[in-house]
Amino acid sequence: MDVRATNGAHFGQGRGKEPRHDQAMVAESPLMRAALERARRFAGSDATVLLLGESGTGKEVVARFMHQQSGRAQSPYVRINCAALPESLIEGELFGHSRGAFTGADQDRLGKLEWAEDGTVLLDEVGELPLGLQAKLLRVLEEGEFQRLGDNRVIPLRSRVIASTNRDLGTEVVEGRFRADLYYRLFVLNIELPRLRDRPEDLLPLARHFLNQYAPAPMQLGRRAICQVMAHDWPGNVRELKNVMQRAAVLADGERIEELEIVELPHRLAADANWPAIPLAEAERRTLEAALRQAEGNQAAAARILEVAPKTVGNM
Repeated sequence: MDVRATNGAHFGQGRGKEPRHDQAMVAESPLMRAALERARRFAGSDATVLLLGESGTGKEVVARFMHQQSGRAQSPYVRINCAALPESLIEGELFGHSRGAFTGADQDRLGKLEWAEDGTVLLDEVGELPLGLQAKLLRVLEEGEFQRLGDNRVIPLRSRVIASTNRDLGTEVVEGRFRADLYYRLFVLNIELPRLRDRPEDLLPLARHFLNQYAPAPMQLGRRAICQVMAHDWPGNVRELKNVMQRAAVLADGERIEELEIVELPHRLAADANWPAIPLAEAERRTLEAALRQAEGNQAAAARILEVAPKTVGNM
């Protein structure tokens, strides 16, 4: 993975027409830079890491970044979506099974923990695991070994485990949906990824990155589109911004995007009920202030950050 420095930090690649797994991690904001610095420091450890954050904040991308920055980078990286698999299949996906372990098991099958060998396994949305399997996962992490279904042989755990969740696991423990012992075992090292609206310095760099990722030729954002990026609260976080910019690239007629098509939710979730909508005029003011802060008051430099003419900054 390419690691580049801008005024802040820019981790990853991702240029080209098609999205890539090692998509960029833009980190101009202090919150995101701190999170990625923790990820870089944790990458060389074999300890379990827990990634926390809302859906769409980039937990899976950070897990890949940690894998690629570690000594395991040449070994497999395996993601298991704990929320997408039915309970009856998760155990087999994790540990594998032997021939005859159950009806239809006509051959041995490696589980993801074994298939990853000396690589990394991401347990994505680990908070969705059923309680019974949580106990088995705890035992694997504590003892460093596991068994395939229907087999008495003990297999050493050689892969590094990273877990992620968009749930408040502390609340899940209190309400009896997550084991306290597994919670403490996963919480050895943790990284909390900020919501996109809490990292405004990253909004325009991310928008431009995704626009150029999907556009067949270099494109720019116009003044109104810039203000839309800054005004929207992005409840879907980076994933939502990426989808909006992909739509803009597909619908574009020319080299400049003057207005974005942003789908507003018909209602706010309870957690976001108090989040105020920002008028475009206010977004324009905040955009200019942010650019001027980054440029240390230099209007010409702020104009370069916003990719607008210097006289436009004076009129904002």
